Amino acid sequence: MGKMVNLTINGIKLSVPEGSTILDAARSTGIEIPTLCFMKDINEIGACRICVVEANEGRGFRQVTACVYPVSEGMEVLTNTDKIQKSRKTTLELILSVHDKHCLSCPRSTDCELQRLCNQYGVEESSFEGLKPVYEKDLSTPHLVRDNNKCILCRRCVAACKQQFVNVIGPNDRGFDTSIGQPFGLSLNETPCISCGQCTAVCPTGALTEKDDTDKVWAALADETKHVVVQTAPSVRATIGECFGLAPGNNVEGKMVAGLRRLGFDKVFDTDFGADLTIVEEANELVERIKNGGTLPMITSCSPGWVKFCEFYYPDLLPHLSSCKSPQRMTGAVIKTYYAEKMNIDPKDIFVVSVMPCTAKKFEIGRDDQNATGYYPDVDVALTTRECAKMFKRLGININTLPDEDFDSPLGEDTGAAVIFGATGGVMEAAVRTANAWLNGAKEAIDVMDLRGTKSIKETTVNLAGTPLKLCVASGAAAAKIVMDKLAAGNPDGWGFIEIMGCPGGCVNGGGQPIQPQYVRDTIDLKAVRAKALYDQDKEMPLRMSHESPAVIKIYEEWYKDGFGGEKAHHALHTSYIPRRKYR
Repeated sequence: MGKMVNLTINGIKLSVPEGSTILDAARSTGIEIPTLCFMKDINEIGACRICVVEANEGRGFRQVTACVYPVSEGMEVLTNTDKIQKSRKTTLELILSVHDKHCLSCPRSTDCELQRLCNQYGVEESSFEGLKPVYEKDLSTPHLVRDNNKCILCRRCVAACKQQFVNVIGPNDRGFDTSIGQPFGLSLNETPCISCGQCTAVCPTGALTEKDDTDKVWAALADETKHVVVQTAPSVRATIGECFGLAPGNNVEGKMVAGLRRLGFDKVFDTDFGADLTIVEEANELVERIKNGGTLPMITSCSPGWVKFCEFYYPDLLPHLSSCKSPQRMTGAVIKTYYAEKMNIDPKDIFVVSVMPCTAKKFEIGRDDQNATGYYPDVDVALTTRECAKMFKRLGININTLPDEDFDSPLGEDTGAAVIFGATGGVMEAAVRTANAWLNGAKEAIDVMDLRGTKSIKETTVNLAGTPLKLCVASGAAAAKIVMDKLAAGNPDGWGFIEIMGCPGGCVNGGGQPIQPQYVRDTIDLKAVRAKALYDQDKEMPLRMSHESPAVIKIYEEWYKDGFGGEKAHHALHTSYIPRRKYR
């Protein structure tokens, strides 16, 4: 242990490691100091001034910003004096003086960190009047709305975008004219934004939100000519409970299914079915590439944010991507072909809704080459986890009070391998289980612990039919850059198969997941606790390898009769990519 520093906060004596900030020290003893701009290790700029405290280092008390001010031996700190409370209240009033205060219609109402602080400090209006800038909303992308009238210039979104190595947004102009946006007045759609939505997850107000598509779903549910089907991604069951007050890490699969039925969906299917399909198609594709001298290493294609990142930043390496559609689109494709014929429903009358952890899924459903019928999109609307919770709340449905119900069969049958798709490393582990069975004759699913955890880059080697195969897993676009730079340099690490997810930690930390206050994000590893819920479910599943799924076996027997990777399966379940302008 390094050198410790002794100090006093609100009369409480404590010792903390040298180099700690006052905020670190306060949190270590259970004292919460409010913040707005702070994001631990990501955005430590002391810009908002909400975290001011009084500190005495032997020269009398003076105001300092707790998030960046280092502790010193013998320091005395007061966090809630009358002077400090008045200072914070004045700061909040200054923020409100240029803020759009239409809170009742704001998507973040009751879930806004600025609103919460104003309630705590009794700020109803601003006593400061003057020029108030007015901005047009940026509605240029299918996944996001930027409303700078609600922006407080905290720069969290800028830090999140930088952490993702995308850097398409930042502060423009100076002083009072400062605003967050794209360079040269470009719309977001004109930049290499990868649609990951990490900016929406960290924004403390309603300045950045996903594009709300719930009205499209309500309209479909009200249309008696439509057969409306919903599918939910593996990670959603481990996160949506947070929208109803549950602690992170609770798996509410059965209650979520019950809630979706009460919304009026004709069928409630599990995207896990599509995840199992992805594994058998992807595993077959990998084997074919190895046998026939195809492009290696092969890289997974489940994450639309990652795919878009590759198209923008590494278009010359697109041949490494698996041609498999994502589980969302595979499930949609099956619904509008196989399921449509089984149910004797014209595909044009089927409306497919997906509930996804990811804002990039909204972009994905509009991509080219994603209509298995040849005429109609595989998925009509992609909702985020947050939008799904919004629909529940509109009808007064609290899923915590509902009994557990099962997904509809057969597209509700799945395996543990599909469930863990929501965590970084899960896709790779699922693929290894099937490859181990096919090539090594294994009868039981293996747990590949080296592929688990929240590290941004993980590696291991597996032995398949006597041949070692080096694996790599990366999550977050910054980690993807490291891996892809190595691949561009000739793959010196000798990887044979790579999994990449666009969001740090994988889908459990997707840009469409429930909003958590930054204090929670700073003090709880959301990626880990949410992923644990998925691995716990996997452990209890009777079937834990994708190729064992009865639903998968049945669809190949009845529909894709020419087998894995056959012509019919390839037409419906595989896709293509677009080299975009190179931004490296």
